[in-house]
Amino acid sequence: MDNSYIEQLENFLGGTFHQDIDSIQEALNKYIDECDKEWLNKIIISGEKFLQSDISDDNKDKFIEDSTEIYFESINMNPREWLNCIINTLKKEVNKQHYFQ
Repeated sequence: MDNSYIEQLENFLGGTFHQDIDSIQEALNKYIDECDKEWLNKIIISGEKFLQSDISDDNKDKFIEDSTEIYFESINMNPREWLNCIINTLKKEVNKQHYFQ
């Protein structure tokens, strides 16, 4: 079984949502600005595979928490809900990029 999507997702989360960010949205916008559509699609696929995997919900939450510097209680979402929102934002951006190319 190919689990490279987990490493890709971990790199995205850790490299984007670290302790030096001012806000989640600002960090995500910066990432989107720096990446092309193909790469964003890879992150979307990795995130979706992870969320749909057989990994327990508790372990998924722990993985996301360990890979980011986000205090989830302050945003009133659990880590899986948050990641799903991030994936949906990336999907919207990819669709927007598609129309402007």
